[in-house]
Amino acid sequence: QVQLVESGGGLVQSGGSLRLSCAASGRIFSSYAMGWFRQAPGKERDFVAAISWSYGGTAYTDSVKGRFTISRDNAKNTVYLQMNSLKPEDTAVYYCASQPRGPRLGTTGNEYNYWGQGTQVTVSS
Repeated sequence: QVQLVESGGGLVQSGGSLRLSCAASGRIFSSYAMGWFRQAPGKERDFVAAISWSYGGTAYTDSVKGRFTISRDNAKNTVYLQMNSLKPEDTAVYYCASQPRGPRLGTTGNEYNYWGQGTQVTVSS
């Protein structure tokens, strides 16, 4: 089992920044990569970004490229999502998730097997 706990969400004005954290515990060695997803009200859960634990390769959805940065601290078993230039359309519940197998970084929810409880991000206009 891998346990994931997100933090760092909140309310921010358009153009502002937030940094989300995802602390992982348990069988971390069984995790190949970590991803961030988000789900807005009435919409499906969408991929945001992913990073591998080992070589640090990253992937982003087009709408956040240049604004969001995913990173990891292997010593702390923690993954971060730095979100800059936030827009109202970024408003959603953000979830982190663990991908068990590679070699490619997963961009769909069914490639991940453990999920956190989510943290709310609200961007006001």
